[in-house]
Parts: sequence; structure tokens; C-alpha cells
Amino acid sequence: MNYDLNGIGMTSQRTRDRLIQRLREEGIHDENVLEVMRQTPRHIFVDEALASRSYEDTALPIGHGQTISQPYIVARMTELLLANGPLERVLEVGTGSGYQTAILSPFVEQVFTVERIAPLLEQAKEKHRALGLSNIRYLLSDGSWGWQQHAPFDAIIATAAPEEIPPELTEQLVDGGRLIIPHGKTQQRLSVIERDGDTLNTTDFDMVSFVPLVREK
Repeated sequence: MNYDLNGIGMTSQRTRDRLIQRLREEGIHDENVLEVMRQTPRHIFVDEALASRSYEDTALPIGHGQTISQPYIVARMTELLLANGPLERVLEVGTGSGYQTAILSPFVEQVFTVERIAPLLEQAKEKHRALGLSNIRYLLSDGSWGWQQHAPFDAIIATAAPEEIPPELTEQLVDGGRLIIPHGKTQQRLSVIERDGDTLNTTDFDMVSFVPLVREK
């Protein structure tokens, strides 16, 4: 499929620039993250009928009961992920639309991304190819189990919220690695969990709202 990467009207570069200014005003400080988001055409990651809303700072449905995350949250999670410097290997739990993956790709030597819904994974692959992203590896699987074959990872980012943190994810971090994850049942909080040997140090950040992380038996 051919994608209009430049966009027009409500998907134009001018509209993208307004979103980036809004993110800056909302407290996103990493200019490298903002620049990658400015250059990445979010409109190709949403249904064509919703393209005119793609640069609003809001989550949007992508089918299969899933959403593309709010741009502020994508920027915030990416900023937290990169806070300790460049990373070689990152696991993403929940490919979804593939937008967060595309934002991670320029910052990481290799992105490993896991998705349990086959049509979403195939669509994400197609869009990443259109953007020329070649450092992403894909797995159709329940992401709560991580990707043991390629562990350990310098960092893990989850784009769906479990009620409890899956121990498989923290076990697949390198010493000093960090897990960026929303979690909770009635209320969700975005947390950073850093591994220090056998100790896990948790720092809580924003209150958030993500689709649940479904753990298949």
C-alpha cells in the first residue's frame, strides 16, 4: 500500500508542528524526542476516517478493542525510556498500531516488539516498511511473557496496562535496565522500574489510562 507520508490539511506538517508545540508546553523537554515525533506521520497509523484527528493530543481507536496512545503519553514514555542515555536493545510489549515502535526506532540499535493480535502486527510491519525502518524485529505472542529468546534488554516499554507487573518482564532486564509500564486495576499509574541486581526500584509518575494487558493462559 502507498501511504501519503507528507499529509495535507489536518495532516499537514503545520498541524504536526502545532502538536509538538503543545507537547513542549505540557512539559516534554527532550527535543530529540519532539523532533522525531514532528517528523513521524501519525496519520498513517490511524484509520483513514480518523486521519483528520491524528494530530490531536488524544488516544484514538485502531480496531480490535485497541487504541493508538495519546501523543503526550508516547513522548513521556519515550523520554523516560531514554533518560539514562542511548540504548542498544529495547523490548516493546504491545506493538498495537506501530506508532510507538516508530518513535523508538531512531533512538535504539534494535527494537524487539511483541503483539498478540495478528492483523495489527501485520499492519504495523507494513507501515514501518513504508517509513524505511529496518531495525525492528516482530513476534506474534502474548507480550506479558516478554521475549526470552532475545533477553536481556536494556529497557522494556509496555503499551498496555497489567493489574500486576509480570515478573517475566523485570527478569528480562539487564542489571541497571528499566521497565516503563502503566499498571493498576481501577486506577492506572505510569511507573519506571529499575533493576539493581536482585532489587527493583520503582518510581511512579503520571496517572494514565491504557487498554488492559491481556495475559493469555
